[in-house]
Amino acid sequence: MRVPPVVWLAGAAWAQRRVGRPPTPVTLAASAPFVAAAGWLGAGALREFALARTTFHPEHPDRATTLVTTGPNALTRNPMYLGMASLLLGHAVARRSPVALLPVAGFVAAIDRWQVPAEERALAARFEGYADYVARVPRWL
Repeated sequence: MRVPPVVWLAGAAWAQRRVGRPPTPVTLAASAPFVAAAGWLGAGALREFALARTTFHPEHPDRATTLVTTGPNALTRNPMYLGMASLLLGHAVARRSPVALLPVAGFVAAIDRWQVPAEERALAARFEGYADYVARVPRWL
């Protein structure tokens, strides 16, 4: 059974909290661009999925009814995961810890190794235009 991405996110954030220091107003301000990017990527992708009336649940990519290629999905094939990584990056900045970057790397590696390939296989099997989308839009950035 695959671990849901939100569990990887929570685990990485927990690890960051353990190794980092408490945020300060300055570090919270420094983390704001990363958090804003995370919000734009995540909320924008969810909006596009809702407009397309298709599922965004990572546990069931085979239930997708539409290949979403607009909004943040025009820039990256995984805007929700990139948004989660950006949120973790902002959390590392807020926590003032270079060591807190390690859970960000772990999150990206886990998602890239286990979650994304399964989703890509399901989407390639389901949508004829998926190969063109893959050739046009990068997986991450």
